[in-house]
Amino acid sequence: MGVFSVLKAVRKPPKAIRGGIPVCFPEFGNFGSLEQHGFARNRLWSLDSNPSPLSPSNSQSSVDLILKSTQQDVRTWPWRFELRLRISLSDGKLTLIPRVRNTDSKPFSFMFALRNYLSVSDVSEVRVEGLETLDYFDNLMQRERHTEQADAITFDGEIDRVYLCTPTKIAIIDHEKKRTIVLRKEGMPDAAVWNPWDKKAKALPDMGDEDYETMLCVDSAAIETPIVLKPFEEWRGRQELSTVSSSYCSGQLDPRKVLHGLS
Repeated sequence: MGVFSVLKAVRKPPKAIRGGIPVCFPEFGNFGSLEQHGFARNRLWSLDSNPSPLSPSNSQSSVDLILKSTQQDVRTWPWRFELRLRISLSDGKLTLIPRVRNTDSKPFSFMFALRNYLSVSDVSEVRVEGLETLDYFDNLMQRERHTEQADAITFDGEIDRVYLCTPTKIAIIDHEKKRTIVLRKEGMPDAAVWNPWDKKAKALPDMGDEDYETMLCVDSAAIETPIVLKPFEEWRGRQELSTVSSSYCSGQLDPRKVLHGLS
């Protein structure tokens, strides 16, 4: 599936592990007052012994996880919640279904993101399609709002953006591997794109100096407009990562068919 993991990643709670697909909740980045990307990615989750029924699939292997608010969480974010995550794996496809339930007596709002660390052959040879002409916040410029002008996103330096009102399908095209990672999402209208490039990678203690060359984050997210839940209401999202073979000939990208529902 092409999920990236940093060899130098720290695997000692409560430090977040750099790599895989961290769950960002109830905030993203430094958009709020909590720790970077919220606290969910730093907590120990449990197996959900009584998962709610979801659409069954005989061809998938699944695991259900749950994270409930603790006294420590309530001291920093004063609402009670249950965060569930179903992870399903089948041939060439990884599906994540996150659900947040308000178990408090008061309504609350939250941001959410699945931070997808994707493994690529050479980030400078990667194109991301599906985000062209969209507005985005540039976190490298104090969250200034801009409109994407390029036909596709390519990479020649640090990038840290949140694209707004994005489509349900995004294509990450890896020319060297001749494959495209297709990101399909529901309930998460935004998409964050991040690569630290060389200088910032060297400054990150849990990242190798050259790791930035073979990774790219393209996240499913709900950031600009936080999700609001009344007491005992539940929100559900869905993300699917899959791969298709692709080629690059005379500037024509086969994966465009994916974005237009032809593949």
